[in-house]
Amino acid sequence: MFDFSDRVVIVTGASGNLGSAAASSFQQAGARVVLVGQDQDSLRQAFPAAERQPDRYMFGVADLTDGGSVQAMVRDVLARFGQIDILANTVGGYRAGTPIHETPLDTWDFMLNLNARTAFIISQAVVPPMLERGYGKIIHVAARAALSGGAKMAAYSISKSAVVRLTESLAAELRLKGINANCVLPGTIDTPQNREAMPDTDFNRWVTPEAIADVILFLASDAARAINGAAIPVYGQS
Repeated sequence: MFDFSDRVVIVTGASGNLGSAAASSFQQAGARVVLVGQDQDSLRQAFPAAERQPDRYMFGVADLTDGGSVQAMVRDVLARFGQIDILANTVGGYRAGTPIHETPLDTWDFMLNLNARTAFIISQAVVPPMLERGYGKIIHVAARAALSGGAKMAAYSISKSAVVRLTESLAAELRLKGINANCVLPGTIDTPQNREAMPDTDFNRWVTPEAIADVILFLASDAARAINGAAIPVYGQS
């Protein structure tokens, strides 16, 4: 069991399947958790007890594609808790199914904005307070598809590959500053949405959000102090 009782953790995409699993795991390990999403109602629904525990939780409503919105959220976190120690960035999404020559430009822009732009903007926002403290852990969520291009998923694959390259660049820039940056590469995640989309698949082979959250907590812990710039496969049996 990890102990994060002296840490402040930002979890983006906190109302989603993976984000809520990560946020709950950090809270159970004693962290003060900033639940970040675009919609406060969704955050309240996912964490109904959070508002009764203002010393342990904070809602951070922000549009992660907008730098000003994210910077404002980070300022609010620092005003409340005085520090940011860990970023667990679970924001992302999937859109695929067409060959490159038939893929709308809107799909390209959507994937790059949702998966890569958000990771860039939230990284920019949390690094300065981490530098000030000389400590930080940054964990992004990429995907197995980041490792190679596949048919009918170019925009998705490229956007997730960008997250890996961003993570490596952060690690290279910050490795002597007390800040580690790593990412995880999930396979197919066992979520209600994926079960509905692929009903004939063996769900037991997919990786659960809780299993991915375990890896995120490890990377955020001092046990992973020697790991920097890594892309960790978390595939389950898929």
